[in-house]
Amino acid sequence: MSTQASTSAAVNEARGRRSSAEDVENSKTHFRVCRFITETGVKLGMRSVPMATACVLYHRFFQSASLQVYEPYLVAMSAIYLAGKVEEQHLRTRDIINVCHRYFHPDSEALELDVKFWELRDSIVQCELLILRQLNFQVSFEHPHKYLLHYLLSVRSLLNRHAWSRTPIAETALALLKDSYHGSVCVRHKPQHLALTSLYLALQTYGVQLPRGEQEWWQVVCAEITKPQIETIMNELLQLYDMEAKCT
Repeated sequence: MSTQASTSAAVNEARGRRSSAEDVENSKTHFRVCRFITETGVKLGMRSVPMATACVLYHRFFQSASLQVYEPYLVAMSAIYLAGKVEEQHLRTRDIINVCHRYFHPDSEALELDVKFWELRDSIVQCELLILRQLNFQVSFEHPHKYLLHYLLSVRSLLNRHAWSRTPIAETALALLKDSYHGSVCVRHKPQHLALTSLYLALQTYGVQLPRGEQEWWQVVCAEITKPQIETIMNELLQLYDMEAKCT
């Protein structure tokens, strides 16, 4: 019996290691694909919110779908196409295909309107329908951008003009928020919490201290969040930068 128990424990341990390794590889893939969404979105002239929606569509889809079953870059292209519709910044499939093709083949010409092009276009449209069904047609999301703007205005009022102008707090907080879409942190937490943590980390980065009253500044602007929640989200954001180093 003791031999059986030790064998079972060894098997379970091996399974755990394999599962952990697969999770790391999956996270790397999702990071690379969301970087692809962001970079192609910029080339397509997408605004920040439609790009964020595309990343959320992608992450939501793979919360219940497997990378072993679905091609992630095709899902990403369809997410870009669908996000344009959702956020009323319509994009032509031909433009999406050409920009994405150039991403993978920088020195190549635009695709001809041949059989290969039309097959890819049909695949994007079919995958869009798959995303819609997988998400039960719930494709409208509340993003943290508006909350970050509100929190920035509140924090700015607590600092003197010189302290605010000599540190790029707003730019850093926005960059952190934008980078959060490279991982599933953007779909695991409330938008208010993600916005506040981006600002909290930006202030910490530059060592900016805010006046303290009866409550901490973050309790004043977002009463529902706790310090452990801030630390959890902050750690997840910092892990994305570790992931970036591994994916280069």
